[in-house]
Amino acid sequence: MTDRPRRARRLPGGPKVWTVEEANDRIESLTDLLVGLRSWAVRLRAILGELGRLRGFWGTEIGSPDHPDGRIHLRLEAERQRLTRRIEDEVQSLFAEGIEVKDLDTGLVDFYTRAFGDMSYLCWQRGEDQVGFYHALTEGYRHRRPIPSAGDLPSTPTHHSV
Repeated sequence: MTDRPRRARRLPGGPKVWTVEEANDRIESLTDLLVGLRSWAVRLRAILGELGRLRGFWGTEIGSPDHPDGRIHLRLEAERQRLTRRIEDEVQSLFAEGIEVKDLDTGLVDFYTRAFGDMSYLCWQRGEDQVGFYHALTEGYRHRRPIPSAGDLPSTPTHHSV
């Protein structure tokens, strides 16, 4: 067995498809990334709050070149744009891998998989030791079900339906 995470399969014209084992191999690095993304999101919310207060107090005057709080406004706006771009880029990069970030605060992500003949999601949340749940693409966290004890989901239809 190699130390590198396994690469998920990719359906022709569709998202990458993960097995439970592949998703579990990705969790450690994903956890680190999600911690970073969450800290950026927390900072972004603080910036948005401060920008809102400045705009609420000064109105359209805040954009004037000679405004006393203009430099603060420009610095916050530049940081807002930079953080927004970083978050969007990382989330898009994950999406390209077949991983959808559902909630940055809780670290909830879904991995595309094929279960019982249908495209589905493997569902994992930061703090869980491994991927242990799945749900249909049309369902969410509330509808996640434990992965059968075999440790992986059959890719072809069986007596079990999603």
